This record gives sequence, structure tokens and C-alpha cells, in this order.
Amino acid sequence: MTVMNFAAYAAATGAHLDQRDALAVRNAFLKYDLDEQAQLLAKMPLPEALVMLHECPLRHVQLLLDRLDERKEDVKVRQLANGLGFICSEVEPVGHYLQNSVFNHVRERIGWIVGLALMGIISGLIISHYQDTLSQLVLLAIYMPVIAAAGGNTGSQAATLVVRALAMDEIRSRDWIAVLWKEFRVSLVIALGLAAVIVVRVVFFSGHVLLPTGINLYMVALAIGIAISIQVVVSTSVGGLLPLIARAFNLDPAVLVSPVLASMVDITGMVIYFSTINWILGLGH
Repeated sequence: MTVMNFAAYAAATGAHLDQRDALAVRNAFLKYDLDEQAQLLAKMPLPEALVMLHECPLRHVQLLLDRLDERKEDVKVRQLANGLGFICSEVEPVGHYLQNSVFNHVRERIGWIVGLALMGIISGLIISHYQDTLSQLVLLAIYMPVIAAAGGNTGSQAATLVVRALAMDEIRSRDWIAVLWKEFRVSLVIALGLAAVIVVRVVFFSGHVLLPTGINLYMVALAIGIAISIQVVVSTSVGGLLPLIARAFNLDPAVLVSPVLASMVDITGMVIYFSTINWILGLGH
């Protein structure tokens, strides 16, 4: 039991395995067959197990986790998966992805999809409410997809990074203020860069568009740029917080975040877009 002796010594002395020691433990560990490796892994202290597994091929780590799962070592599997950066949530179905039935996957997902699809009707109602604004300035319709895409992309980026940080135990749900502050600052920089690109796009490529009396192209470009900036800041901040909210309520971020974020971005994007345009350009009155 060379592997266990080495790991036990490190745990008892409070030392951590450096890379050379981890490679030595890995080499000794891999001499055993898969069942013996799973048995050893179940008994190894978590920090030493994680350091060693980082030196193992990913496919072999996955096989080990599956074997531990078969041995009903659920807690150990979850600890190792989180420590290695795998997404492993409190409501994740037991067993391998491919081994779970279609019905289990559908049952886990369909509630959110149907509910959020119904919420999508709100986006249509918002657009209908602002049809007078669109009729006065058709150019606005061209940039509606840009608003939705910008919010969805930046929000998804933030959500993905926070989910990964949660999986690696870098942050906890109680760190939501720090996460919000971080994502807010990041979103401001992204928003300014994206707004500049959109303003240039409107000014230089929309000169042929007929504008209402009293409104020039620079005013339209500024209004769209401000709207997209607000949307990016809101979407990024929400995207950073949603995984923390899901974890706090023992929900699966992998299942919840993407559809909820998409629906929220669609709704808030249209409200932000048309409200900002009307406020700056005085349309819709």
C-alpha cells in the first residue's frame, strides 16, 4: 500500500504533494487495477487525491469516478468532481450521462423549458407595445437582434465562468457581492467597447435611412449605444448571479442558468432598448 502510506504521511505532517511527489504517487497508483485504484481513492485524503488525479489522464479520472459511483461513494465522487472542476450539482441525476434514461433527462429539463417558453410571450407583448416607436424609426428594428445577442453572449460568458468557479470551490453562494462587483466592472469595460463599435456602425452605414424631423443620425447612434451598454451591464451582472442563486436553492446551474438567462435577456433587452430610445429621442409620444 505504497500509495496510501505516502498520502497518509503527507496528511499527518500537514505537507502537500509537490508535482514530483504527485507523479511518484500517480505512478505507484496506476500499477493497481481499476477496482483497487477506486478502493484506494476512497480512502485517500481529499487534497492528496486531487493533486494526484490532476496528473492522471482525464479519461482515466472519469473511469475512476464512475467506479466510485458504482461503489456508492457518492460523497467522495462529489468532492473529487468539484475539486477537479467538473460540474457536479446537488440535483444532478445519479449515474453516468448516457446511462440515465431519456425520461429522466426530459423530467429534469422540460419544466423550465415550457415555463420559460411561455414567458417568451412577454417579449412579443413588449415589442407590440412599442410598435409606434418602430413605425417612426424603422432603423431600430435592425439593431434589436444585436441587443438580444449582446446581452445573451455577455451573460452566458459570466455564467459559465461563475459555474466553473463554483465547481472548483473558488467561490461560494455567500460571495455574491464580490461576484457582482467583479462582473459589474468587467461589464462596464465590455459595454463601452461594444457601444463604440455600434455607434461607428450606425453612423457610417446608415446614412441612407430616413429619419423623423428633429432627429439626426448621431442622436440615433448615441441612443442605441447607450441602450446596448445598459443591456450588457445588466445581462452580465445577472449572468454572474444566477449560478449562485441556483446553488443557494440546491438547483442545477447547468440546467437552470442558460434558459433562464435567455428569457430574462429577451425581456429586459426589449424594455431597456425601447425605453432608452424613447427617452433620448423622444419617440413614442
